[in-house]
Amino acid sequence: MKAWEATVRKTQAAAKKRANNIFGMSHSVEEETEGHDQDDDCLSRQSGEVYQAEKFLPNGDYYTGYWSENFPHGHGKYWWTDGCMYVGEWFRGKTMGQGIFSWPSGAMYEGSFKSGFMDGEGTYTGANGTTYKGSWVMNLRHGYGVKEYGNGDSYEGEWSRGMQEGQGKYQWKSGNHYVGEWKNGKMCGKGKMEWTNGDFYEGNWDDGLPKGSGTFKWTGGSFYVGNWSADPTEQNGTYYPSGSTMEGNLEWDPQDVFNELKEIKVCQSDKIPLWPSQKKLAVWRSSKGSDATTVRPRRLSVDGRIDASVDKDLVGVRLSDGAAPSSWTTGSKDQMGITSDGENEPIALETEIGSLRDTGIRIPKVVKRQGDTISKGHRNYELMLNLQLGIRHSVGRPGPPPSLDLKPSAFDPKEKFWTKFPPEGSKITPPHQSCEFKWKDYCPKVFRSLRMLFKVDPADYMLSICGNDALRELSSPGKSGSFFYLTNDDRYMIKTMKKAETKVLLRMLNAYYNHVRAFENTLVTKYFGLHCVKLNGQKVRFIIMGNLFCSEYMIHRRYDLKGSTFGRLTDKPESEIDATTTLKDLDLNFVFRLQKTWFQEFKRQVDRDCEFLEQERIMDYSLLVGLHFTEASTDQECTPSGAVTPIDNGGSENEPVTRLSNVEQLLLDPARWASIRLGINMPARVERTERKADAEFQLVGEPTGEYYDVVVFFGIIDILTEYDMTKKLEHAYKSIQYDPNSISAVDPKQYSRRFRDYIFKAFAEDV
Repeated sequence: MKAWEATVRKTQAAAKKRANNIFGMSHSVEEETEGHDQDDDCLSRQSGEVYQAEKFLPNGDYYTGYWSENFPHGHGKYWWTDGCMYVGEWFRGKTMGQGIFSWPSGAMYEGSFKSGFMDGEGTYTGANGTTYKGSWVMNLRHGYGVKEYGNGDSYEGEWSRGMQEGQGKYQWKSGNHYVGEWKNGKMCGKGKMEWTNGDFYEGNWDDGLPKGSGTFKWTGGSFYVGNWSADPTEQNGTYYPSGSTMEGNLEWDPQDVFNELKEIKVCQSDKIPLWPSQKKLAVWRSSKGSDATTVRPRRLSVDGRIDASVDKDLVGVRLSDGAAPSSWTTGSKDQMGITSDGENEPIALETEIGSLRDTGIRIPKVVKRQGDTISKGHRNYELMLNLQLGIRHSVGRPGPPPSLDLKPSAFDPKEKFWTKFPPEGSKITPPHQSCEFKWKDYCPKVFRSLRMLFKVDPADYMLSICGNDALRELSSPGKSGSFFYLTNDDRYMIKTMKKAETKVLLRMLNAYYNHVRAFENTLVTKYFGLHCVKLNGQKVRFIIMGNLFCSEYMIHRRYDLKGSTFGRLTDKPESEIDATTTLKDLDLNFVFRLQKTWFQEFKRQVDRDCEFLEQERIMDYSLLVGLHFTEASTDQECTPSGAVTPIDNGGSENEPVTRLSNVEQLLLDPARWASIRLGINMPARVERTERKADAEFQLVGEPTGEYYDVVVFFGIIDILTEYDMTKKLEHAYKSIQYDPNSISAVDPKQYSRRFRDYIFKAFAEDV
C-alpha cells in the first residue's frame, strides 16, 4: 500500500512539473499544503467573487486564470493530462467567447465558443495540414466557410451540419474545378465542371455525377446536349460539331465523362477525435464543513454537464417549482451546492445549464409505453384486422409507378374506390377470419405520391401497419372524440375521423400537396392515407399520419401549445403528471432556445405554414413539442430507430439497445447528422421561466437564467378544423362569458396572428 501511495505522489508531482513547463512557470507548490490552501481560499471568498487562481487538481489537470465559485470564470488556461489545452474565455466552467483549443496531435481551433461548443466564426487546423476558416454551429461546419485540404484541394462556399450544402466551388489540385450546388457533401443540383484542358460539363447533377439534362462542350466549339445518366440505357442526346465539319468527336462516348469523374474524388471531411465540449473538468470540491476526509474531484464537461460516470442515480431535472424529494434534502450543503452527510454520498453539483437540486418532478429512467395492445377479445380487434387487410390491399395493389406531377382529377373528392372483403375471399381480396366488410380508398393516387414525397418505402409501410405485431390503442380518446392508435414500431399514428374533418381534408388536399412539396421542412402533419371501413352498417373513417415522437430518445415532457389561455391548464394533479401527459400553454415553464440558423429557419417555416392554414380557413391547430433532457440520459437505455420502445420493467422485447448519454453522441456520428431536421432530433437548450404571482394568465414567464440541454421535437398538428358556422357560434357564445382573445375559437386570421406571436415568444434564439 505504501509503495502504491508513493507511486501516486510521484505521478501527481510529475504532472504538476509538466504543467509548470507548459505554462512557463518555475515556482513549485507544496503537495502537503495545497489541498488545505485551496479549501481555505474557497471558504474565504464571497459568493460570486471573481479572482485570479492557480489550481493543481488532484487528477493532474492544471488551471490558471480567473475563478469564481469553483469554476473557471473569465480568461484562463486549462491543461488536461492527456495534452489537450484551452486558452481563452470561460463562463462558469464552460468555454464561452474567444479562445484557442489545441489537441496533443497538433490540431488546433481558434475562434468563438458557446456553451462549450465550437460555435461562431473560427479556424480549425488539422494535424495533417487541413484548415477550415468560417462559420461553426455546435462543433459542425455550418454556414459560409473556406476549407484547404492537406492534399492541395480546396472548397469555398456553403456548409450544413458538417458537409458541403448549397452553393460552392471545389478546386482540385490538378486544376479541375466545379462551381454549383451541393447536397450532403456531394455535387447535386445545377452546376458546372471544368477540366484543365478547357472542356466542361454544365447541367444537372445527382450524387456527385451528371443526372438529367446537361451539355458537354469541347474547347474546339463542338458540344453534346442530352439526358445524362450513369446507366447507358438511359443516356441519350445529340452531338453538334463546330462549323460544317463532322470530324473530331463523333466516336466519343458520353460514358467517358462518368469514368473520368469516378477518378476525381471529393475529399472527405477529417474527423475530430474528441470535441472540446467533451473534455471534462476536474471541479475542485472543498471538504470543509463535512466529516469526509477525502473527496474525489467532480468531473464536469466543458459544456457544463456532469460526467456520466458519476452519480448515475441522479436523473432528476427540476422542471417546475416545488420541494425537493426527501431523499435529496438529507445532509448538509456546502458552499458549492453539494449535499454531503459524511461518506461518499451522491452529490448534486449546480451548473449554469441546469441544477439537479430542488427537483419538483423526477424524470423517469424508463418511460412506460403508451397504449393498450389490441389483442383478441378487444372491442376493436375486428376493426384492426379490417384496417390491416385494407391497407395491405391498397398499398400492395399493382398499378403505374407514382408520379409527383398529378392531374387535377386525382384530387377530386369523388375519386374514391369501394372494395368488398367477403370472409371467403374474392378475385382481388384474400380470405380472412373477420366478418364481411367494405373498404374505401380516398384519392389513392395523391396519397401514394405523398408517401413517395415523404420517402416512405411501401414495404416498410405495410410491415409497420400490417405486420404480425398488433396496433396499440391510446387509453383515452382525444377532446374531439377521436380514437388514436399507434403501430408497434411507433412510426405511424392512426386517428379516427369525423365526416366533417374528412371533407375538410379532401377540400384542401390539393393545396396541402403543393405546400408540402414546395417546403421540405414544413412543420404541418404528414398524412399518408385516408380510408374508410364499413362494418355492420357503420362507417369508420380514419387517417394515417406520422408520429412526431418516433425517436430513439425518450420524450420526458410534451406540450400542446396554441397561444390561448381559456382551458389551457392541465387538470391533472401534479402527482399524476408523467412523461406521457400532454401539458398545455399555462403549464409551460420554459423558453425554447434554438441555435441562430435553426431559429431563423423555424420562424420562416412557421410563417409559411400559418399563411397556408390561414388561406385554407383553418384554426384551432397547435404546436406539439416534445423534450428529451440530456442530463436525464445518464444510465438510460434509448431504443434505436425502428426498435421497440423501452417498457416499464426496464427492458424491451428486442435486444440489444443503444445507450445515448448526451448530444455529442448524436453529433459525433456523421451518419446520424442527417437525422437532425427542423423539428426532429434538434439539439437545443431550454431556459426555465417563472410566472409573476400577480399575473394569473401570463403565457410566457420571466426567464431565470437556469438552462437545460435538450433534444427537441415539434410540429403543427390538428390542422383539420375549419372556421365554419359551428365555430362562429362557439366564438359568439364564449365571447359573452370570457375574454374573446383567450378562447381558441377565433377567426383564422386572428388565430394565425395570435399563434405566431405566442410561439415566437416561447421560442427564441440561443445567445
